[in-house]
Amino acid sequence: MKYVELKKYTDENGAQPIYLLEGEESYFRERGELLLKNRYLQDATLDYISYDGAALKGDKMKTLTDSVNCFPFLSAKRIVRVTEFYPTEKEYDTYLSGLFENPPKDGILLIVNIGKGKIGTAALAKKPNVTYVDCSRSDEETIKKWIYLTCKKEGVYADGITCGKLAAYCLNDMARIANETEKLLTYCKATEQERLTDEIVEGLVYPDSEYKIYELANALARKNYSAFMHILGDLSTRGFNETSLLSSLASYFRGLYDASVCTGSDREVAAALGIKEYAAKKNREQAAKFKKEELLRLYNEIYGAISGIKCGELTPASALKTVTARLFFENL
Repeated sequence: MKYVELKKYTDENGAQPIYLLEGEESYFRERGELLLKNRYLQDATLDYISYDGAALKGDKMKTLTDSVNCFPFLSAKRIVRVTEFYPTEKEYDTYLSGLFENPPKDGILLIVNIGKGKIGTAALAKKPNVTYVDCSRSDEETIKKWIYLTCKKEGVYADGITCGKLAAYCLNDMARIANETEKLLTYCKATEQERLTDEIVEGLVYPDSEYKIYELANALARKNYSAFMHILGDLSTRGFNETSLLSSLASYFRGLYDASVCTGSDREVAAALGIKEYAAKKNREQAAKFKKEELLRLYNEIYGAISGIKCGELTPASALKTVTARLFFENL
């Protein structure tokens, strides 16, 4: 199930013996843990323990199984948490199969992993009595809905465009979105605002640097020189020097070119390029605004300027000026 379904599932089905919270979105993993701890723990000192999965190898896995089989003292359940736990199939068969097939009624094993582990790792999500919670990054519509509902609960209206702007500024990172939403709601209450507007978001939320690079590419696609220079100036005041700006742009346009020449679904392109599916989707959308030849030219111009800096032929400042001129006026 997706993380957003966990609360409803728990309300309807009660405690499950084994949970696997898996995915790169730290906000979902942390909130999932908190939901279970708040619901089933009365005394975290006595009935909660956490292990580092990397330290549980071989016979040390018995420590984990013994801990799960202990009775709770004061709480409804004893929760045993283990992070980054990737046993092999052999280790599962030797040490864990009994626990998974016949888990105790009074305990909860909570496994919290960022990824799925290396080849040969046991497929924990498919093991008996495991409730799998997908904590990967949500799609854009789900995140916009989360922002909308969170604001609505606090009596503040936010339309889809404004929710989308906040999500984009934070690159759909739920941990940052949650913090920024809380900040914006605090501002709205303090100023008696009943509506969250684009202007409020733009004034209080600074876009992630990757989003600013995305805006640079948009300005270039529109041939909007003044917007391009404004964004460059903004980034320079935020700690980006000329070399780091050129490096970021080169990497970005190389990513767009790679996405433009790949075929297949967003998932297939993501797998081929070794990036997240969401990033593949956005790169393909952005790449569609350019011709493939233009993307390659842009990358080569920027990479050439970086090479000029390394060879001592150009200073970083002159390299950025030269690149900017050539990006907008290709015949120079």
